[in-house]
Amino acid sequence: MTGDTIAQALQHACQAGLARIDAQLLMLHVLGRAPQDRAWLLAHDTDTLPALAAEKFATLCVHRQNGEPVAYLTGRKAFFGLDLAVDARVLDPRPDTETLVEWALALPGLPASARVIDLGTGSGAIALALKSQRPAWQLHAVDTSADALEVARANAQRLGLAVNFLHGNWLDPWGDAQQTHLDLIVSNPPYVASADPHLAALRHEPLQALASGPDGLDDIRTLVAQAPAHLAPGGWLLLEHGHDQADAVRQLLAQAGFTAVTSRQDLAGVDRCSGGQWRKL
Repeated sequence: MTGDTIAQALQHACQAGLARIDAQLLMLHVLGRAPQDRAWLLAHDTDTLPALAAEKFATLCVHRQNGEPVAYLTGRKAFFGLDLAVDARVLDPRPDTETLVEWALALPGLPASARVIDLGTGSGAIALALKSQRPAWQLHAVDTSADALEVARANAQRLGLAVNFLHGNWLDPWGDAQQTHLDLIVSNPPYVASADPHLAALRHEPLQALASGPDGLDDIRTLVAQAPAHLAPGGWLLLEHGHDQADAVRQLLAQAGFTAVTSRQDLAGVDRCSGGQWRKL
């Protein structure tokens, strides 16, 4: 790869099996360019790749071929217009999760200073995206992993977004502190079945953020059971879930007493999030 132009190095990476977008993001990273600078690559495709950059690019390509997420290799991931720092301590934020954020922002009737909590916050992606769009909302975020909270707090500080982070399991720390009722609970919990063969391809990401019992619904059942005691009348619970779990999650919500139960589709037209409203007074 030494002596290659940028275009040749990218071509070799793609021929070795990398997706073009992945190769481009890794190339921009080793050249010290922003991930939005893909047009720059086209304008400089005949530039010779410096030797050190070529070496770093080759190493990162090998790691990517081994299944490591691009976000871990670059240390950055764009989410809802935010530049998040991410690493192997947290789940790599997916674009489909922006569906959950968009739904939360579109909910009718929330107070101007709504009390909102993001459960299983990981990198802080959902909580920080909501806070960036609704500065007056009182945003809280919970994670059972102290390592994940360290990543999330650092992101919040760097982005200048005020979010209150709590360490604990789902709604336990909120209840332990005898906090007031919430207007909105959002969560992208683990929802992959523990024996799902697809977990092998996700081996570089934290398993506790992915797998949730034999059918993948253990944590969602816990959240649906816990939420009513912490929601204000008319408050909402919105959950991300697997591509084939919408019917089951809607049924759990309805059985627990939620109304206006419905689902939202992701970018591929798949029911990706389901939620409902707690009983109004």
